[in-house]
Amino acid sequence: MAITLLRAASPGLSDAVVRDAAAAGHHVSLHCSYLPNNSNKRKSKRWILCSLKYACLGVDPGPGEIARTSPVYSSLTVSPAGEAIITSEQKVYDVVLKQAALLKRQLRPQPQVIPVTSKELELPRNGLKQAYDRCGEICEEYAKTFYLGTMLMTEERRRAIWAIYVWCRRTDELVDGPNASHITPSALDRWEKRLDDLFTGRPYDMLDAALSDTISKFPIDIQPFRDMIEGMRSDLRKTRYKNFDELYMYCYYVAGTVGLMSVPVMGIAPESKATTESVYSAALALGIANQLTNILRDVGEDARRGRIYLPQDELAEAGLTDEDIFNGVVTNKWRKFMKGQIKRARMFFEEAERGVTELSQASRWPVWASLLLYRQILDEIEANDYNNFTKRAYVGKTKKLLALPVAYGKSLLMPCSLRNTQN
Repeated sequence: MAITLLRAASPGLSDAVVRDAAAAGHHVSLHCSYLPNNSNKRKSKRWILCSLKYACLGVDPGPGEIARTSPVYSSLTVSPAGEAIITSEQKVYDVVLKQAALLKRQLRPQPQVIPVTSKELELPRNGLKQAYDRCGEICEEYAKTFYLGTMLMTEERRRAIWAIYVWCRRTDELVDGPNASHITPSALDRWEKRLDDLFTGRPYDMLDAALSDTISKFPIDIQPFRDMIEGMRSDLRKTRYKNFDELYMYCYYVAGTVGLMSVPVMGIAPESKATTESVYSAALALGIANQLTNILRDVGEDARRGRIYLPQDELAEAGLTDEDIFNGVVTNKWRKFMKGQIKRARMFFEEAERGVTELSQASRWPVWASLLLYRQILDEIEANDYNNFTKRAYVGKTKKLLALPVAYGKSLLMPCSLRNTQN
């Protein structure tokens, strides 16, 4: 069972820890969970600080039991020695707080970016324009719907988003592209050094120059870019994830980072009453939701490469093993497991929705389109009877076209924070 406490009662988790977490804007609730010890069938006790950003999911009690709660996402646990174990979610939220503070101050990260000049890059006249145009062409080729949405933005924002998109795509292709088999950790180290140079006004090529120019105009920090490279390193050395806490960190690295990079460019609506931190958190949630959706869509494809991006402990609880994934047979156990995974992904989408309305109105349409279309992939997995081993869930052209006007209509809505204030 789990008993919700109003304050820390564990000797290992002092009131100061709770006060510090609350002061940082975290949601804090403590649970004393009695978990069965598999070795001796006795009850053991541990303390859990539930998800720093999200609530806990209630579990229906059995006969004669008190309603239980268990963390939906990650949780901060305290070891028997009384030492707090920092979760992935807390690590990521610390990054969110730093990004939000930077945006609120409207300052550039240090060291200050040196504006790009054609002499430094030896670019031809109009070289930067050509660089941005090329970024737009790449975005249009690989992300048609998103590209269409960017056309509603101001020219400066549109070009900046293209530049960020292209850098992210180039980074992703280091481990998923045609030359992925030749990529080594040292190659990623060189890519990170190139990123450092880019942020100090020394880009290597025209596409780098577009991003270097972008970060000289917007309060964009280097940390999410570095974290994305760390996600690529993870793909080189890791093919299994023990629990959702580990998977959450991976999802942040490879997708949540994109939201943090983009918020300063997208802008927050001037009439919004939401905190900057909450907007960044929603952007992060959208990235996590999108990546979880990718993972659920690509289970079979990843398995054929020897990779399983599913929490090992949750698979075991469902009575599933790696062999079940590799064999690719849809069973009732698999269907039940997938329902839980899809439910969690949808909860992240719901968290993201509240933040999209707070963005600058001209920036909302492409984000809404991305959210609605990606969420429909989850519907398609269900329509395929949870067969993501041999069937690839995708949203057809007709559904994509129908989603665009819906996304546009949502982009015109008043920010949630303003609606809540008026209500």
